[in-house]
Amino acid sequence: MTPEQMRDASLLELFSLEAEAQTQVLSAGLMALERNPTQADQLEACMRAAHSLKGAARIVGVDAGVSVAHVMEDCLVAAQEGRLRLSAEHIDALLQGTDLLMRIATPGDAGAQATLPVFLAQMANLLDPGAAAVPPAPPAVPAQPEAPGQTAQDEPVPLPVEPLEPEPEPAPRRKAGKRTGEGTERVLRVTADRLNSLLDLSSKSLVETQRLKPYLATLQRLKRMHGQGMQALDGLRMQLEDSGQSSEVLEALAQTQRLLAETQQILQQQAGDLDEFGWQASQRAQLLYDTALACRMRPFADVLTGQSRMVRDLGRSLGKPVRLLVEGDKTQVDRDVLEKLEAPLTHLLRNAVDHGIELPERRLLAGKAEEGVIRLRASHQAGMLSLELIDDGAGIDLERLRSSIVERALSPADTVARMSEEELLTFLFLPGFSLRDKVTEVSGRGVGLDAVQHMIRELRGSIELTQLAGQGCRFHLQVPLTLSVVRSLVVEVGGEAYAFPLAHIERTLEVSAEEIVQIEGRQHFWHEGRHIGLVAASQLLNRPAGQTQGNSLRVVVIREREQLYGVAVERLVGERVLVVMPLDPRLGKVQDISSGALLDDGSVVLIIDVEDLLRSVEKLLSTGSLERIERGSSGARGVARQRILVVDDSLTVRELQRKLLGNRGYDVAVAVDGMDGWNALRGEDFDLLITDIDMPRMDGIELVTLVRRDQRLQSLPVMVVSYKDREEDRRRGLDAGADYYLAKASFHDDALLDAVVELIGGAQG
Repeated sequence: MTPEQMRDASLLELFSLEAEAQTQVLSAGLMALERNPTQADQLEACMRAAHSLKGAARIVGVDAGVSVAHVMEDCLVAAQEGRLRLSAEHIDALLQGTDLLMRIATPGDAGAQATLPVFLAQMANLLDPGAAAVPPAPPAVPAQPEAPGQTAQDEPVPLPVEPLEPEPEPAPRRKAGKRTGEGTERVLRVTADRLNSLLDLSSKSLVETQRLKPYLATLQRLKRMHGQGMQALDGLRMQLEDSGQSSEVLEALAQTQRLLAETQQILQQQAGDLDEFGWQASQRAQLLYDTALACRMRPFADVLTGQSRMVRDLGRSLGKPVRLLVEGDKTQVDRDVLEKLEAPLTHLLRNAVDHGIELPERRLLAGKAEEGVIRLRASHQAGMLSLELIDDGAGIDLERLRSSIVERALSPADTVARMSEEELLTFLFLPGFSLRDKVTEVSGRGVGLDAVQHMIRELRGSIELTQLAGQGCRFHLQVPLTLSVVRSLVVEVGGEAYAFPLAHIERTLEVSAEEIVQIEGRQHFWHEGRHIGLVAASQLLNRPAGQTQGNSLRVVVIREREQLYGVAVERLVGERVLVVMPLDPRLGKVQDISSGALLDDGSVVLIIDVEDLLRSVEKLLSTGSLERIERGSSGARGVARQRILVVDDSLTVRELQRKLLGNRGYDVAVAVDGMDGWNALRGEDFDLLITDIDMPRMDGIELVTLVRRDQRLQSLPVMVVSYKDREEDRRRGLDAGADYYLAKASFHDDALLDAVVELIGGAQG
């Protein structure tokens, strides 16, 4: 390709991008003008959009685009000057022109040229002959650019050559290649694969920084042990001096102490440097990951392009004036999720116009406005994208729905008569189910809500339908904000890590052996007024049953629509945000597993496919092969339990830690502040001290300092637990002599228990 051809291709591409943005301005403005034809701001916005497209088309030599934009501009200028009042016919024609402009700007659309004469003739008939310019023919484009200020013979305003006029209002810029300058954001094209690679690398970088933590903890313990060794040498030297040892022995001991003092300084410096490096590296890695993830996020408005127009046009074709109102269009969502949402949202909107909104005469009889309204709301809720689609139509005729269910032999008549509204509405999601008696271009083929539900489930989301007779329907959709990461609860089953997506978790519980009952050969437990079936994760995932401690089970209650089951696991590791790593396609569909991820320590975790897991439960139940969960003994008798002192001024935190540790078999004592804890330590023996930092009378740093100065307590393992994760707090705690610093927002996982086991081992009694 020659340089001239490359330049031409680039200009045509720019024109296509310009047309995409400006036709969105035209569509939105024209639909607003349909409701109020005299809105000056919308008339101005539409006129300038058409004018900009005309100038851009002239520069790149697209004659058809010049003709269409010019005649649209004439119509809008006439409306601005009061010579023409825009009617529904004018709006229809202008919207057709908007579509035609986009087709003209789309490479390879040969049919656009054929429809051009028909459109120009239609516009000529609609324009007032006394006020409009002569219907334009495609103007000749001079070989050389026109001089500044030169006008075409039939143009009412000067033709700008360069630069193009600025847009009257911000238009969505979804692609690169737009003009840049002062006050505008530069955009660079990046392929989706490269962006995915960047996110993958940043997530791995974040994982790698977490692997420094155990090394730092080991170094801190080594530093404390080194200090204890020096104190022991001081005591030995004093004994040797009192016993009259020779000067050579004392000098050798002194030399050893000097060497240890030097190594202590090096060790302290290296520990501090490693701690600072680890902290800064983790912060940078987190920022890199967050930035890479943000690059994938797009406003929800990107999926709405053309939806308002589609609702308007479909309503007019059915004789129903309908308007779409959108709230939360700036809500950020992963671009992959947006792409997969377009089809189900389009179907639900078409369904609302066709099935929901009544004809104008019926709406007036019902006391409603003639124009139907569909509301679409987008928001973030608990790490999910929440969508509500609400129409103000007639709702669903439940009696007709009951009759249709019986006619299709889906359920006996007496059973259908007893069904609740919620149960009846679930039939609308069955494949092939439709309330329409005849097939139309819009509906009646039975390819409906079942397809929508399938697409939403592929996004790991859910959809619910509620309605109020005579007042409309409400669809509530919940999907992840991104498919690249998933908020999960990591558990341990058979010695391996698995993750349950939080979107499917109802709650986590500890169920005692006494609460488990047998009903019709199946295990259940009673919770909040209902029986919940209990199954072992080890059987479902084909893992060996692990050892459990205490007399209770850790249970994850999962939900999929109306199905609710408790899944017994060995350990709750905690909540994590996992970067999804698809499994090798050569493996096919792995039963009960959707994908994989890496944990902070670099180990692999498998993400559970909850819907598939529940199908496995149903299969085990139907075949009668579901195993009972047996509870073993709670441990050896007569062995003294390890004692832990918890010091915290928060009653909630004290009791939560006491319960967590007590359920693991530890003997736990509590103190309300540092002074109370110091008194307890001097009067009793403990195997571990867990303390907060900020407390009245004596804070945690002072308490740790006193412990390390006391000869009897200086070897006592100490853990600092604080809600603060500031570098200065961590350094203060470790420098004071703590063996472990744990910063957490909550204690609803086993991170605290893991740290305790690392310091003093598992409970002995």
